Amino acid sequence: MGMCSCPRICIPKFGLLRKELIFGLKRLVRTYYAASLELLLEDHSFDESPKFENKTVDNVNVPRSSSSIQNRRKLFPLVGRVFKSLNWMVAREIRFSTAVRKCGFSHSVNAFRTIIHIFALAGMQMEVHALLRDIIGYYKEGDRDVFELFPTLLDSSQHVARSVVVFDVLIKVFAANSMLENAVDVYVRTKSIGLKPDIRSCNFLLKCLVEANKVEFVTSLYEDIKQSGPSPNVYTYTIIMSFYCKGHLGQDVDIGRATEILEEMESCGENPTVVTYSTYIHGLCKVGCVEFAFEFIRNLRCRNQPLNNYCYNPIIYGFSQKGDLYEASKVLEEMKSYGIPPDIYSYSILIDGFCKKGDVEKGLNLIEEMHLSDLRPSLVTYSSLFYGLCKSGLTNISLDMFHNLGDAGYSYDHIAYEILINGLCRQDDMHYAYKLLEEMIGNNLVPDAFNFHSLIHGFCKLGFLDKAMEVFNIMLHHGVLPNTVTYNVIIDGYCKEGHLEEALKLMAEMQDLGIFLNTYTYNAVINRLCKERKSEKAWELFPQMLKRNTLPGVVNYSTLMDGFTKQSNFKKALMLYTIMLKIGVMPNTVTYTILVNIFCRRNKMNEAYHFFKEMIKNGLVPDKITYTSLIAGFSRTNDMNKAWALLNEMLNKGHMPSVVTYTCLIDGFCKVNRMDMADLLIDEMKRNKVTPDVVTYTVLIIGYHRLGNIERARELFDEMKLSGIIPDDTALRWGIKLE
Repeated sequence: MGMCSCPRICIPKFGLLRKELIFGLKRLVRTYYAASLELLLEDHSFDESPKFENKTVDNVNVPRSSSSIQNRRKLFPLVGRVFKSLNWMVAREIRFSTAVRKCGFSHSVNAFRTIIHIFALAGMQMEVHALLRDIIGYYKEGDRDVFELFPTLLDSSQHVARSVVVFDVLIKVFAANSMLENAVDVYVRTKSIGLKPDIRSCNFLLKCLVEANKVEFVTSLYEDIKQSGPSPNVYTYTIIMSFYCKGHLGQDVDIGRATEILEEMESCGENPTVVTYSTYIHGLCKVGCVEFAFEFIRNLRCRNQPLNNYCYNPIIYGFSQKGDLYEASKVLEEMKSYGIPPDIYSYSILIDGFCKKGDVEKGLNLIEEMHLSDLRPSLVTYSSLFYGLCKSGLTNISLDMFHNLGDAGYSYDHIAYEILINGLCRQDDMHYAYKLLEEMIGNNLVPDAFNFHSLIHGFCKLGFLDKAMEVFNIMLHHGVLPNTVTYNVIIDGYCKEGHLEEALKLMAEMQDLGIFLNTYTYNAVINRLCKERKSEKAWELFPQMLKRNTLPGVVNYSTLMDGFTKQSNFKKALMLYTIMLKIGVMPNTVTYTILVNIFCRRNKMNEAYHFFKEMIKNGLVPDKITYTSLIAGFSRTNDMNKAWALLNEMLNKGHMPSVVTYTCLIDGFCKVNRMDMADLLIDEMKRNKVTPDVVTYTVLIIGYHRLGNIERARELFDEMKLSGIIPDDTALRWGIKLE
C-alpha cells in the first residue's frame, strides 16, 4: 500500500526558511533546532564514523559489522540533508521499502522515524502523512504487525510529548485507509502515555467510524473525548449528530439522542453551524416529524440562526412524501420570501411529488420557474416529468421532450430510458418501445433487467411471442441474466397461445441455469392443460414440483380444482380440497368460490352457502363471482328471497352486479312468474349502465311468452335487435314462435 508517486510540494530551502523565521519566529527556530539536534544525538545508530566496542572476547576487540557500518553511512547523509533543508524531494530520494531492502529493516525504520519527527517538529504534517502512509503500506504488504508501529514511532521516553503530532497524523492515516481498529488503538495508546491527540484528528477518526457504522467505537470514542479530552468542538458535535440522525447499521434514527446532543452542545457554549442544524432537521424529517421540523426552522429564523436550502429541502421532501404537496409548496415560498434561493433539489422534490400525483401541469410550471431563476433542471428532474406524462397517457409528448433534451446537450441515463420504455409498453406501443431499446443500446447504455422485462411482458401480452423472444435473446447477449419473473412471462405467453412444448423447453432451460421455478411457473402450464381439458395430465405435474423443491401452493390447487370442476369431475376437485387442508395449504377466495360453484351446479345450496359463510369467517372477502355463483344457484332452485338478499348484500359490499348476475335473477323471477321484479331489474340494469345481453332478453321473452303476454315478448325481441344485439339460435327460435 505504499505510495506509487509523491506530490510535488514546494518547500523553501533552509536559508530562505531561516530568513523568513528571523523576522518574528526566532523562538520556533530555536525550539526546532534544539529538538531536532537532540533527536539526532539520541540516535547513535547513525554515527558518521565507525566505533568499536570496548568489551573484549578472548582479549580480542570485536568491531561492528562492516556491512552494518556501510548501511549507516548510506542513511545518515539523507537524514542530515533533510534536517538541514526540510526539503521533501530530499526525503523522497528513497522509499521505505527500498531502504529496507538495501539497509535492513531496523536501521531503515530508525532513519525514517527521525525524518518523520523532523518534519513533525517543523509542522509539516502533509510530509509526515506521506511518509507514514509509505511505512504502513510496507507493513501491510510484508504482513507485519501494524500495531507495532506505535512503540516504533514513539520518541524517547524522556520526550514523549514530541510524538503527539506524529500520532495525530498516524490516526488520520489509519482512518483514511479504513484501518479503523489501528486508528483507535493509536488514540488509546496516545492517551495512555499522557498525551492528548488534537481534536481535529479525533474528529476525523470519529467521522470515519460513523461512515463505517462502527457503532460501539463511535459511542465509546465520543464519551472518552468528553470525559478526558481533547474538548469537543462544533465539528465533533455535528459528526455525532449526523450519526444519530442518519441511523446506523441495524438501528433507526435516534432523534431523542440527537436532541440531547444539540442541547449538550449549546450548554457547552458551542454555537451550532448551519450544517449542524440541517443534519438535525434531516433527522426529524426522517422519523416523520416534518411539522415539528418546520416549526423548529421558523424558531431558528426568529433567533437569526444560520439557515440555507439544505435546512429547508428535507422539510419539502418530508411533506412531499406524505402527499401534502400544498405544505411542501408553502415551505418553498417561505424559503424564497426570506432570501434563501431554492436549488435544483428543492424544485426537483416538488416536481417529482406533483408528477407522481398526476398533476403534470404543476410540474411543468415549476420547470418554467426554474428556468426563470437561472436553474438548469437536471435529467433526474425531467425524468420525474417523463413519469408524470407517461402516467397520464402522454408518452408521445414525453418522448419528444426526451429527444429535445438530447439536442440541448443532456446525457441520457438508464432511468429516463426505463421510464419511457415502461410507459410505451403500458400503452401497448411496442414498436416505439423497441426502437427506444435499440437507441439506448446505440448510446452505449446496457438496459437492465427491468427494461427487458417490460418489453418482454408487453410483447407477450399482445401475443407477439417471436418479438418477445428476440428481446429475450438480446438480453442474454448483453449478459443480463433473466430472473424467474421474466421466464414466467414468456412461459405464460407460450401457454396462452397453446405452445406447451416451447413452454416446457423454457422450464428445462431455467432448471439448467439454476433459476428457481416457482409455483407461478408451473401454474401457467397447469392452467393451459386444464383449458385443454387435460386436468389429469396437469395433476401429474405436482410430483414433479415436489421433486424440484417447489411446494404446490393455493394457486396451483385452485387452478386444478377449477379444471376438474369445468370437466364436471366434482369428486376429483373435492379430493384436491381435502389434500390441501391435510398438508396445511389454506384456501383463498378463489378456492372457496370454486367450492361454492361446485355445490351450486349440483343444486346443493346448503353446502354452497356453508362454504360461503366459512369463507367470511376465515377473514376472506367474497367477490363478484362468488356472489353471482350463489345468486345463480338460489335462482335456479327458485329460492328468490335468498337470491334477492344476496344481491342487496353484494351492493352494500360495493360489488357492482354484472350482466350475468342480473340475468340469473331475472331468469329466477321469470320462472316464479314475478315479471314485475324482472322488469324492475331491467330498469336497474339500465340505471347502472349494465347492458342486457342476448341471454337477458331471451329469458324475458320466454317469461312473458309463458304467461301468454305475446305482445310484450315481441316488443322485447324487437328491442333486442334495435339495440344491435344479434339473436343466438335460442333467441331466433323464440322469435319464430312470436311471428
